[in-house]
Amino acid sequence: MPQTVFIDGAAGTTGLEIADRLEGREEFDLVRLSEAERKDPDCRRTALNYADFAILCLPDDASIEAVSMLDENSETRLIDASSAHRGAPGWIYGFPELVGTNAIVNAKRVANPGCYPTGFLSLIAPLIRAKLLPRDWPYTVNGISGFSGGGKSLIARFEDEADIAYRAYGLALGHKHLAEMKSKAGLEHEPVFSPAVVPAFRGMLVEVPLHVAAMRSAATPEKLRDELTRYYAEAALITVHQDNPDELILRQEQEPSDRIDLWVFADKEGEAVRLIARLDNLGKGAAGAAVQSLNLMSGADELAGLRI
Repeated sequence: MPQTVFIDGAAGTTGLEIADRLEGREEFDLVRLSEAERKDPDCRRTALNYADFAILCLPDDASIEAVSMLDENSETRLIDASSAHRGAPGWIYGFPELVGTNAIVNAKRVANPGCYPTGFLSLIAPLIRAKLLPRDWPYTVNGISGFSGGGKSLIARFEDEADIAYRAYGLALGHKHLAEMKSKAGLEHEPVFSPAVVPAFRGMLVEVPLHVAAMRSAATPEKLRDELTRYYAEAALITVHQDNPDELILRQEQEPSDRIDLWVFADKEGEAVRLIARLDNLGKGAAGAAVQSLNLMSGADELAGLRI
């Protein structure tokens, strides 16, 4: 018997991407609401409590409201694609490669990682755990993303203002992803984060530059790459590349992907390193992560429906 899935916020960019990955899958039956029903709190409440799984593709406040609509004894299992519950008690962080697949399999409530933190943590968390990088270093993160990560308003802006070549933001240094990056990597300080948007619909590069020669306790570039390779050896969606190309490219017509590609670049002396992750902000950074968690929670093949 198919398990029921309700996507609350199904008309948004992430919701549409999730529905696309679930299309034609016999193990799930999507609970669909009309446009009028989506705006009716009673209809939403009924759908949330009826479904075996609910995936919240909503702004933070609306996500919190949706959780409050669940009955006290509701059996609905939740996946939240917003940032509302990433550090909340009772919620499992939806990054199985970092928290372990069993944590997701047995979870009642899963909080999707942010897209930028997905890239940052995929690079940094294993190296911190292995004590190859220090916890107390003042890390910096540079991120470039396609404009779809900003939702409908930013998509419309890039469509209306065709001459935008580069948009830097977060200039007040208070980005909501910072606490997530710090806590999930086990750092002592929040990193300095420099995000930007380029005129491509999807895709992102996340870079962590390191002056390893200035660190009192840091491994060589070779050891950093070896540890990432070892850590992700069984991870079907994450590839640590052994070759270093001359350039990394995001294309305006990028194909959807639920993978992460990682590189360790270094100078000849091994004193400076650029850790770089390339992923799809709508894939492993959003919809793909939600579907991966849904697969694990429902007992389906972990990779079913994913773009790999």
